[in-house]
Amino acid sequence: MAAKESQSIRLQKVLSAAGVASRRAAEKLIVDGRVTLNGATVRKLGICADPQSDDIRVDGRRVARPGPRRYLLVHKPRGVVTTRRDPQRRKTVIDLVPRLAEYVYPVGRLDYDSEGLLLLTNDGEMASLLTHPSHGVSRVYEATVRGCPTDQQLRRIARGMRLDGRKTVPAEVRRISSRRTSLNTDRAYIQIVLREGRNRQVRRMFESIGHPVVRLVRTSIGPLRLRGLKSGQSRDLSKEELSALRGVLNHVSKVNIDDN
Repeated sequence: MAAKESQSIRLQKVLSAAGVASRRAAEKLIVDGRVTLNGATVRKLGICADPQSDDIRVDGRRVARPGPRRYLLVHKPRGVVTTRRDPQRRKTVIDLVPRLAEYVYPVGRLDYDSEGLLLLTNDGEMASLLTHPSHGVSRVYEATVRGCPTDQQLRRIARGMRLDGRKTVPAEVRRISSRRTSLNTDRAYIQIVLREGRNRQVRRMFESIGHPVVRLVRTSIGPLRLRGLKSGQSRDLSKEELSALRGVLNHVSKVNIDDN
């Protein structure tokens, strides 16, 4: 099934390089039986292939050779799904961008009720670096929460708390302001900087201290900023933004290699 050893590359890396998905997402595609190699379904990781000569398909669609890289920033509104397609036929982040020649996909996730900055790309290596938990690329959120958390409660979030039996990585937490609404209810506005990306993490942390999130906006990912991009809009990364992002990723990947 595999290509010649001298030309072979791990299948998940081929899919990532072709812009099909990030490395981790490509591994899941393989395990789920959605990938075929020369007509045979692959379910085991570690299989190698030659992207130049082997017939590689995902869901029956042949994987093209790697093409031009594309990087788009999107300001995701509330009520949009962070995926390429949705079985429930809800609006997806792909619907927010103009029709593209390249096959791009979202890097990481923002849940249905959350808003803010999202990166779409077909650069699998960059997507893998951005989403790998050991690299700790910062993500900044602004949360509007019900009630007014105490400083002690915010320090608990900052120090790290147990979710699903595992402690969260320490975060930076800052109270922006608090006020009473016209309905005579208290709201607090909190900025939180995370360096990991667990499922609905910000919402779950604030729920655990008794102050549920009523609005959540991601304002930055590493050096990328939301400013100037209105809700529902998208644009290509500038050369300066792309250079800054690559610089951060080169640094964090080198640090982690050196630490090991």
